[in-house]
Amino acid sequence: MNLGLFIARRISFNSERTFSKLIVRIAIAGIMLGLSVMLLSIAVMKGFKNEIRDKVRGFNGDIQVQKYDLNSSYENSPITITTDTLQNLKKVQNIRNMVPYATKPGIIKTDNEVEGVVFKGIGADYDWKYFNKIIVEGKGIDFKAENANQQIIISDNMAKRLQLKVGDSFLMYFVQESLRKRKFEIVGIYNTGVEEIDKTFVVGDINLVRRLNKWEDGQVGGYEVRVNNFDELEWTAMDMGDLLPMTIKAMPITDIYTTIFDWLSLLDVNAQVVLILMLIVAVINMISALLIMILERTTMIGLLKALGSSNWEIRKIFLYNAAYLVVIGLILGNILGLGIGYFQFYTHFFKLDEASYYMSFIPIYFQWQDILLINVGTVAICLLVLLIPSMLVSNISPIKSLSFK
Repeated sequence: MNLGLFIARRISFNSERTFSKLIVRIAIAGIMLGLSVMLLSIAVMKGFKNEIRDKVRGFNGDIQVQKYDLNSSYENSPITITTDTLQNLKKVQNIRNMVPYATKPGIIKTDNEVEGVVFKGIGADYDWKYFNKIIVEGKGIDFKAENANQQIIISDNMAKRLQLKVGDSFLMYFVQESLRKRKFEIVGIYNTGVEEIDKTFVVGDINLVRRLNKWEDGQVGGYEVRVNNFDELEWTAMDMGDLLPMTIKAMPITDIYTTIFDWLSLLDVNAQVVLILMLIVAVINMISALLIMILERTTMIGLLKALGSSNWEIRKIFLYNAAYLVVIGLILGNILGLGIGYFQFYTHFFKLDEASYYMSFIPIYFQWQDILLINVGTVAICLLVLLIPSMLVSNISPIKSLSFK
């Protein structure tokens, strides 16, 4: 029988000392709250990153293949990629699909408003998987219809400013050597929640851009590439660059929307600060509780020393006791943190200002490896740090402790 474990259980569950009970409860509450905050911090941080990243890459693709020039406008310089090169690019391991696009600036004119926009032309092979999630009214473009080049999708933000709805028509002017105008019918309204996208882009048929720019067959403004593993984005862009001609570049989305992705990287720092602070609070609570329990058990320590117990054997009693408290705190912390997290995940109860945060609710994303690492790390760090205050046992004299009341 493990005597230290037996005594630790008696101290933990059968103690009648009211003051130590209060301290123990405070220590458990500290660990519970600290762990729940750590779990929620990681879940919210990853939720933010995933939601915003998916919004940006869903609309623009993961990598954009464009002409290598000094053109920084929304008017694409045309590129032509040979069939053999396209086939080789599609064989790059991480690439899921690759579709052409073209952009052209324009001005929407309604009865009461004028709005500068960028017309993004796509083709019949466009991947609508993401777009179908963000269309709030109407539908996507029907490329089989005769009037496909007159169909257009605008953002919810733009529709409200211009007082337009699905089914309405308007004129768009394209500024070039000779001013060109086209009439469009709104077939869908989308909402990404990312202001930089919603206030800028309308989506239509790429063939219209080809005709307006008088491009030759096979010429496009660029290609949108979607990858399987976003973590390997930079390497995939480099592999594509090796296959492309010198006049064409492959730009990862992180280089195009640097402001957004730099902001996302700051979230990692914020989460790390919260984790460290909560862990410090939990450790301080446990150290305080352990010191008080040792001081309250001075007589017991002296008696055990008089009976021949070593300092390490007595220290193990209090470390076992602390481990009980940590485990109880972890169980309650997981129940609280995961409970609040999954409640928010399924209900979206806690809301956000979409204009500031790119989404209307606090996103939650739990990964079991994160939960496991936080729990194991909390236990390990708490018990390692508690080795220091447990050394107080070595300084307790059996003669003085037995006479202590």
